[in-house]
Amino acid sequence: MKNLQSTEGISIGISKKLVAATVAGNALEFYDFMTYAFFAIYIGKAFFPASTPVGSLLMSVAVFGVGFLARPLGGVLIGTFADHSGRKPAMLLTIGLISIGTLGLAVTPSYETIGIAAPIIIVACRLVQGLALGGEVGPSTAYLIEIAPSSQRGLYTSWQLASQGAAIFIAGIMGLTVTSLLTPEQTEVWGWRLPFAMGLLLLPIGMYLRRHLPETLGSGKHQPHNTGLAGLKQHRRVIGLGILAILGGTIAAYVINFMTTFAISALKLPPAVAMGATIINGLFTLVFALLGGWMADRYGRKPLMLWPRLIASLLAVPAFLWLTSAPSLGSLLAVTGLLTLLSSLSGAALIIGIPEMLPQRVRATGLSLTYAISVSLFGGTTQFIITWLIDRTGDSVMPAWYMCIAGIISVAATLGLPETRGRSV
Repeated sequence: MKNLQSTEGISIGISKKLVAATVAGNALEFYDFMTYAFFAIYIGKAFFPASTPVGSLLMSVAVFGVGFLARPLGGVLIGTFADHSGRKPAMLLTIGLISIGTLGLAVTPSYETIGIAAPIIIVACRLVQGLALGGEVGPSTAYLIEIAPSSQRGLYTSWQLASQGAAIFIAGIMGLTVTSLLTPEQTEVWGWRLPFAMGLLLLPIGMYLRRHLPETLGSGKHQPHNTGLAGLKQHRRVIGLGILAILGGTIAAYVINFMTTFAISALKLPPAVAMGATIINGLFTLVFALLGGWMADRYGRKPLMLWPRLIASLLAVPAFLWLTSAPSLGSLLAVTGLLTLLSSLSGAALIIGIPEMLPQRVRATGLSLTYAISVSLFGGTTQFIITWLIDRTGDSVMPAWYMCIAGIISVAATLGLPETRGRSV
């Protein structure tokens, strides 16, 4: 199939089909990756036995962080591949890798059954998933930007983040179903594996959809010094500020993603109630990421990057103080919804603006690397750090303080980024 050389020449109907195919694969990948976070307590008991429940949970979330170690490598390798050989083959590669990681998580026997081999396999699966996700965001986001009409690039590209919300929502529904229909003992022994098995069944659909995508990367030959890491040298300022700007959203996202585990372990809410945080997180991410994309087209990228992040940083601590003083389904959903709303508006503008600052020849590599470094350094350690801080201080509000500090840093970095609405890509 011929390359798409001009976004303006693509009909709206065709573009919508391409968006659907792109984000379907993206959603499936994030579904598998995030399901681990939601079932961290049960995975910890199955693969990382410890003398205390907190020790088991810490080891589980530490291995969740291991998946982030491979993200920068995946960002460089797969991002460079996408900028050199095309977006489509890169996206097919990432969904293939995520399938391997998901299969391992779904079928690996527990520590009690096969001993030390179990945690070794799980760590390997997390590394493969991290490699895939490190290379997924850049090519898929670049693809969305390149197929979108110029006046709607924000809305089209915001589906990148919105699809992650859809993945979280579906994972939450699966988690709620499992914890509601099964006894706690059944969930702990085998029930947590069901969402991974469901994701494994759906991955071939994502692979099929992506196989029929047309290519958007121009057919012209690029010199090696114009692609990959070498081509990013003249864009170091954008990369550096982008990493810091994404920092706040990354930490906020993984604090919010941790709310289900937090509700069970710190607030002592029943698992079925706690899973409500995951559902509201996914639903609000889906809705408000799209709203953020639409607003970014209308009002510009930078205001949306800046103001919701600042407001979220200022409200995080008061919101957590209320939640911990009056833990209930209502307060859990209200706090999770508020923080998700603000984070999604800001995150949508960031995922649009940063790749618009980069030329096509390094767009996938640049966004992949920026996103992967920020998520690896800060997102991958968030759940471990806040679990440790709560355990050491006895203060359940520590996640909010951590989120607040990160948000202020991001606001400062965002001030140094240019506005990109209307820029030619």
